[in-house]
Order: sequence, then structure tokens, then C-alpha cells
Amino acid sequence: MLSVVFPAHNEEGSIAPTLRSVYAILEQEGIPHELVVVNDHSRDRTGALLAELEKEIPTLRILDNTGPGGFGYAVRFGLERFKGDRVAIMMADLSDTPEDLVRFHRKMDEGYDCVFGTRWSKGGKVVDYPFVKKFINRLSNNIVRVLFGIKYNDCTNAFKLYKRNTIEGIKPFLSPHFNLTLELPLKSIVRGYSYAVIPNSWYNRRSGESKLKIKEMGSRYFFIMLYCLIEKYFSRGDFHKKDD
Repeated sequence: MLSVVFPAHNEEGSIAPTLRSVYAILEQEGIPHELVVVNDHSRDRTGALLAELEKEIPTLRILDNTGPGGFGYAVRFGLERFKGDRVAIMMADLSDTPEDLVRFHRKMDEGYDCVFGTRWSKGGKVVDYPFVKKFINRLSNNIVRVLFGIKYNDCTNAFKLYKRNTIEGIKPFLSPHFNLTLELPLKSIVRGYSYAVIPNSWYNRRSGESKLKIKEMGSRYFFIMLYCLIEKYFSRGDFHKKDD
């Protein structure tokens, strides 16, 4: 079964179309699934809309984040409670496409432990990406690529798919904020889990406000990158994936 975790903080303008579109295509493709929405201390009508959608979408599970708020904490709350054999992380603002989710799912069927998306390679698509964020994104991802000796060029892309045993194998999680998007793939790569990279599309949010604040995140991304770099070169394989 495929689990899809959506962290949602004040997403009243986008949560309904996001869930309806993902549910429709997963049903159309005959993919057993659950849609896990973590309501992250929303102060708008997100909670009320989710209660209505629960009657409409039978595979919807609503979790209220009872711990600290923030993107990383909300995703981690969902990652501790999903029921599927694999789990995808998707944004609740419809920036990721349901069609790409299906492609990720089919790719994992080939035997990979993880499937990562790239918006910046041939076949990828980016619509209305803010210029400053794009510059910082490309700079930081290229630094990661060089330091870790990998070809993957979009580590900070939140939209990824992991097998359950991969999630268990990269715990404990450290990141409370958006740096979790970097921690999960880097730990997976450093610890020897197999991964495929396929292009995906990204669209800027149509409503609401972005939760990513660049000025607040620089040192946090650097911390998690340094942590994973130390593990890569100094852990002597203590956390490496064990052969089945």
C-alpha cells in the first residue's frame, strides 16, 4: 500500500483540490493507498475542510500534530504513523502533480528503496519559481552534489518516495524544519539505500503563503549537510544498510 503524507498548515485554499486530484488518479490507477494529512496547528478553515473531505474521500486519514509546529515536525509526525509499505511526501499546495506520484510508485516497483524527483534535469518542469529561491536552490544543490560525490541535483526537493524499511533505516530524524527535505535523501544515500531519479514537475502555489523562509533556513540546511557529511566519511559504515 502507498501512503502519502501531506503536512498542512493554513492550507484552506488548496487542501481540497490537492486531495481530490490525488485520490482521483490513485483510484483510477487502482493503487491501494491512504492519504495522511497532518494538520499542523492551522488557524484557518483547514481543519473544517478536512472534516468535510473525510466524508468524501474514504482513504483519507487526518492527524492533528500534537507536538511542536513546523514543516519538519509535521512530516515526522506523519512518518511515525503511516500504515503503507512505502510513503511519499507531497506538499498540500498542489505544487506536485498526482501524475508524477503514480510514476514514482511504478518506478519503485522495479526494486528501488527510494525514488527521488528532479525538477532541473531533462524532462523536469518548473513553473513560476521565484528567482531568488531558484538561485539559492541551484547553488546549494550543486554544493551538496560536489561534497557528496553524487549526480543527483535536487536533494532539497521535498517530493520523494521511500520504502518503509528505508524510513526505519534512516532514523532518528533530526530536522524540525524544511531541512528535513535534505536530511532524508542524504541519509538514504549515505547509508547505502538504492534510489532512482526521475524528472518531475513543480508549480508555484496558487493560494496561501509559502512556509519556507530563506533567511531562517540557511544555517539549518548547513547543519544537516555537515551532519550527513560527517557520517559519510567518519561513521565507518556503522549505519549502512544491512544486506537482506
